[in-house]
Amino acid sequence: MGKRGEIDVKKQHGNQTVVFKSRPRVIGSFSIAGKKEGEGPLGSFINKIVSDDLDGEKTHEQAEQKLFESALAGAIKDAGIKDTDVDMLFAGDLLNQIISSSFTARGVDVSFIGVYGACSTMALSLALAASFVDAGHVTCAACIAGSHFATAERQYRTPLELGNQRSPLSQWTVTGAGSTIVTNTRPNTWKEAFSQRLAYDPDDCPRVAAATFGKVVDWGVKDVNNMGAAMAPAAAATMIAHFKDIGLKPGDNVEYPYDAIFTGDLGALGEQALRDIMKDAGYHLDDTYSDCGRLIFDKNQNAYQGGSGCGCAAITLNGFIMDKLRKKDYRRVLLVATGALLSPVSSYQGNTVPGIAHAIVLES
Repeated sequence: MGKRGEIDVKKQHGNQTVVFKSRPRVIGSFSIAGKKEGEGPLGSFINKIVSDDLDGEKTHEQAEQKLFESALAGAIKDAGIKDTDVDMLFAGDLLNQIISSSFTARGVDVSFIGVYGACSTMALSLALAASFVDAGHVTCAACIAGSHFATAERQYRTPLELGNQRSPLSQWTVTGAGSTIVTNTRPNTWKEAFSQRLAYDPDDCPRVAAATFGKVVDWGVKDVNNMGAAMAPAAAATMIAHFKDIGLKPGDNVEYPYDAIFTGDLGALGEQALRDIMKDAGYHLDDTYSDCGRLIFDKNQNAYQGGSGCGCAAITLNGFIMDKLRKKDYRRVLLVATGALLSPVSSYQGNTVPGIAHAIVLES
């Protein structure tokens, strides 16, 4: 692994970027996903695979809530703490009124802040959690994001029972959820729990180093199936803002200070669109960059352009990326989770699809 350049941490605030002085620790993480996701290239990094999309529940919405509950419980267990050690929960999903998140929050005695960033919610919730911890407002915060293929299809498109054909530009909403626990201080019991793991040093957890909060970007895309095209401009805007804030200037020989750069769920077409937009702006994305949506499914899984949904970045972050950070295969990662800010109502009324992207810097 080559040596990467250093981020200018003297500049605590850029136009859109906040560098966390205390670099909050990620003391726990957990990912849970469906059978299709488990059979994909990243399946071995997912903590728990659910073989049945209903997971023993009566409805897919209840099954999605169960994913959230399992992800939170798994992250708390992974951290070696109790529910009562968590001061605040940040969570969001794709369903109306973010019911998967709020219904999960009603089962724990924790202050709850519901957030909505569409498929960018994992990065947004983690950025907010780290902000509260870094500012000293809370000692320990948890965040969750997730989605379910069947619930997303029912809400944004048509019920599965209709058996509608899918556009070749479409993506497959990930069934899965991920949860992350961040803090600045730890009881001694945490170290004891961490010492049972051989993958990484208990005193050297992954850290949340910085966050870049995105702006809403709209390039006039109206095709609700082509989410990659709608979100790529937002991903580019956030990336460029982040690079400028840390002092990385465009040029042919630009060297990125990251071992890996991920976008949330642009899919294969959206990933290429982002590369083209960034190239025009003077930033050539090399092989350190890839998209979670393209990575999560194999070409033979009939996912068309790849994965999407809040669960896409959530299970990639809390599974694959965290594993690499803990083993120090990655020293520094930039995750730019992307979201399409549409609703069925806006689509039916002929509105365009605005995009948003939020970025998180994680270090081992």
